[in-house]
Amino acid sequence: MKKYIIALFLGFSAMLQAQNAVSGTVTDVLNQPIIGASVYIPELHKGTTTDADGKFAFKNLPNGSFRIVFSYVGFKTVNQWIEKLTKNTVVNIRMENAVLEIDEVIVSTPFNKMQSQNVMKVEHESIESLQQKGTSTLIEGLATIPGVSQIATGTSIGKPVIRGLSGNRVLVYSQGVRIENQQFGAEHGLGLNDAGVESVEVIKGPASLLYGSDAMGGVLYFNPEKFADAHTFKANFNQKYFSNTLGSNASMGVKTSTDNWKFLARGTYNTHSDYKIGQGDRVTNSRYNETDFKTGIGYNNSKFSTVVRYNFNKLDLGIPEEGIAEQTYSKDPESPRQEVDNHLLSLNSVIYFGHSKLDVDLGYISNNRMEFEDGNEASLDMLLNTYNYNTKYHLPKMGQFEAVLGVQGMHQTNKNSGEEYLIPDATTNDFGVFGTVNYEWGKSVLQAGLRFDNRNLNSLAHEAGEEEHHEETEEEHEEHEHHGGDIDALSRSFNSINASLGYKTNLSETLVLRMNVASGFRAPNLAELTSNGVHHGTNRYEIGNANLKTEQNVQTDINLEYGNTHFEFFVNGFYNHINNYIYTSPTGEIMDDSDVFAYVQDNARLYGGEVGLHFHPHPLDWLHYETSFASVTGKKDKGDYLPLIPANNWNNTIRTEFKIKNWFEEGFASLNVNTTFNQDNVSGFETSSNGYTLVNLGFGGKIKWGKTALNVSLNGNNLFDKKYIAHLSRLKTDGIPNIGRNIVLGMNFNL
Repeated sequence: MKKYIIALFLGFSAMLQAQNAVSGTVTDVLNQPIIGASVYIPELHKGTTTDADGKFAFKNLPNGSFRIVFSYVGFKTVNQWIEKLTKNTVVNIRMENAVLEIDEVIVSTPFNKMQSQNVMKVEHESIESLQQKGTSTLIEGLATIPGVSQIATGTSIGKPVIRGLSGNRVLVYSQGVRIENQQFGAEHGLGLNDAGVESVEVIKGPASLLYGSDAMGGVLYFNPEKFADAHTFKANFNQKYFSNTLGSNASMGVKTSTDNWKFLARGTYNTHSDYKIGQGDRVTNSRYNETDFKTGIGYNNSKFSTVVRYNFNKLDLGIPEEGIAEQTYSKDPESPRQEVDNHLLSLNSVIYFGHSKLDVDLGYISNNRMEFEDGNEASLDMLLNTYNYNTKYHLPKMGQFEAVLGVQGMHQTNKNSGEEYLIPDATTNDFGVFGTVNYEWGKSVLQAGLRFDNRNLNSLAHEAGEEEHHEETEEEHEEHEHHGGDIDALSRSFNSINASLGYKTNLSETLVLRMNVASGFRAPNLAELTSNGVHHGTNRYEIGNANLKTEQNVQTDINLEYGNTHFEFFVNGFYNHINNYIYTSPTGEIMDDSDVFAYVQDNARLYGGEVGLHFHPHPLDWLHYETSFASVTGKKDKGDYLPLIPANNWNNTIRTEFKIKNWFEEGFASLNVNTTFNQDNVSGFETSSNGYTLVNLGFGGKIKWGKTALNVSLNGNNLFDKKYIAHLSRLKTDGIPNIGRNIVLGMNFNL
């Protein structure tokens, strides 16, 4: 990996440079200059702000075509496409007052179009907007997006669910790299912290064409924090307090840039006591601590742009097996506990050839997962090392015709060091090649693509108890008997061909229609193929099936959006058919005092959608009303329901915006009423769940004195301390409710 990085840097640095530049003026509708507007070129990670005359300038830019984003609070964001840069390109922008949503550049799709131009419907949310909701973790914030929910273990572990699909069926990208963190485990979270993350993009539905195996259910694509504007130095400190868990989240970041070089670093520490249920006590050993560090360095000149980023995340959490027992405010997890160390190193480089470009992403992920049953010696110790690459060549644009060719792959090793085995030592190799095209005519866009993938998986045999080399006591022998049975060696190869076709058109100036059909696939994971023992995350004995076939699905989507100056409306519908859907089914046997579940396959289908509106009445420019409803139904072809399907949800928010003279700006106040309905459509071994309604309040804004600014927020979540159990809570089987009332105070101080 190190050799590849050095070679790329040396190769890029040897290229000749051009001297392209772009400059201009940003004004409002009255032709008055806008001072301090942000001007940003996403592809080059390059930004600046307008001066006292509304002017801006960039120098030493590459040949080629670029998008420049102009933004300022209270104005509509302008995305200007520059077809061909010259030595003195002039771009003058007039910005209009904002009323409703901002049109964002979508990075997770191959052509980086604006959402209004995109064939696929992609949800885009800034992390700032999610944080304003007062959620304590990143996944809690994501679960507020229509069609997205979570499988949670208390407040420490959350796994994303997109339209009823979860686990390995949802792919996560961070820093442009596919995250591999043993996501097959029910008791293993994302391993990501929202500090140092700019925004998230959610693809709902098959994205295997773009990302290969495991993207059959959707993709979460996290965009990292932007670098500082050229010739600036920025530092900020963020602090949040949580009443329910007596928790604290502190984050400190610095960043600076020159014309060519960029640097940033951010450290975060998150600590929480046991959470308190509604109108009750604390859930023993649900406490956790998290340390997160992110840094990045970038360089660009007139021929290429390159960015290296590193993220270290350490999560130490308790596993709440005793329910509501000892009541304490301690923040030190007790046994059983889990420690997960995650290292993510990424390199993104773009080489410009005038009318075409080569985009290269290289990544290395090291995920060490340890579980401690008693004491400080890990009983389960798994190290997953992953090297991946993603290379895309953007062909020269021919009229309104664009094309991208890509090659992706992954080399992965899993090694066990502890006494317990969930999955065996194994090596996985992925290789995929794809092509996709985009054609625009008039108000319509057509996008199509084709892809081939191969996965080779080889695992070693494991004999139960083979790690024991000492004379055991009777008690130790009884304990080790629960570590499961033998695991045979395995060698499998999986192939898949996938395609997608999408169409988008403007039926009128205010009405947009999108229709997509795409296939996706997922190769069986090691747990499904090789398990033979008690899986503590699910409290059952699981038996794998070495003959499982590849899951293959086809999903059709339709999206209709209407939007004018004061009203937005959307409706999304989908139908997803999955061949060879893998799930666990009870056998009726008992082993190691646990119910036995075997991995089996059946064809399945999921269907549903989301509907919502955003109303901003005239002339009440300070008032917003947003509502959305999401529903999904999952069934096997045999007629019974699929497990872990989220209940229907109706979310309503009234939000106001205000300003108090010159000392309190960007003020907001919100009232949120979130209703989750009964879930009676359950699989054979699940139980029904009652519905519940949660009320949340939010307030915040920017306090200014002189040149100093302090952002503050105050949130009251589950304000009436409702006692409830979410259907997708892993603690549901033990009758443990979710978190009760939580008051969150946040402060962000820019130095």
